[in-house]
Amino acid sequence: MRVIERALFVKAIQELLMDSAFHLDKKILDKIKEGMKQEEKLLPKNILKYIIDNHDIAENEHIPLCQDTGVAVVYLSIGNEVFLDFLIEDAVNEAVAKAYTEGYLRKSVIRHPLDRVNTSDNTPAILHVKQALGDKIEIHVAPKGAGSENMSRMVMLPPSAGKQGIIDFVLETVTLAGGKACPPIILGIGIGGNFEKVTDIAKEALFRSIDDHANNPIDAQLEKELYDAVNKLHVGPMGLGGETTCLAVKVNSYPCHIASLPVAVNIQCHAARKNQAVL
Repeated sequence: MRVIERALFVKAIQELLMDSAFHLDKKILDKIKEGMKQEEKLLPKNILKYIIDNHDIAENEHIPLCQDTGVAVVYLSIGNEVFLDFLIEDAVNEAVAKAYTEGYLRKSVIRHPLDRVNTSDNTPAILHVKQALGDKIEIHVAPKGAGSENMSRMVMLPPSAGKQGIIDFVLETVTLAGGKACPPIILGIGIGGNFEKVTDIAKEALFRSIDDHANNPIDAQLEKELYDAVNKLHVGPMGLGGETTCLAVKVNSYPCHIASLPVAVNIQCHAARKNQAVL
């Protein structure tokens, strides 16, 4: 049995959140640069250049990539040989509060959807916990902004809708989002499960590496088809037209009821901030 101290756990999550606010994964930047080379028109090419310039300024000056520093989404995979003598949710929220106050990040969380009073430290986090084998904790964090999250959708399709029904729903979602989701976007697609499970696996898909492919061959093929179809919409960077609407599509699937075909589309904007570590 391995004991992990609360202070180490809190510090790790705090540092991951602060670091993710200031820079993007190099693979995501490379995808944006690829898009810039593919654009023929000056406007979309310039927009992608400004996105890269913005990243460089944020990283060099240690300031947020975007004014919306998001809601803290935290995924934990905890080994069965790990012992924690503290409440996980309390420790995660302590880490979030420290990251957003000490990092001078915008606090965007309100205590109730209707009274709209700010919690003043960006807590509580959105927390997902799973168990794994071993003596380590795998931590994934993402400050998820409201622009792309607001344009995300889910639907309970009839099974008869099939693959084409899924494709049609994804294309409709991206079209409705337009420039509001700050493209170029990354799409996390969930298929299967039930009402709550499908949105969870769609969000989880956004944590995958931008250059990977689904293990399931059906999902992998759907990723390719959706990627091509979404970019043919020509929504373009910031919704102003162009070839680069989508940087990647990630499909996660899960078994479901014979009478259901749940589908969720979780959109991630070009400021695809995420980070991970293993304790």
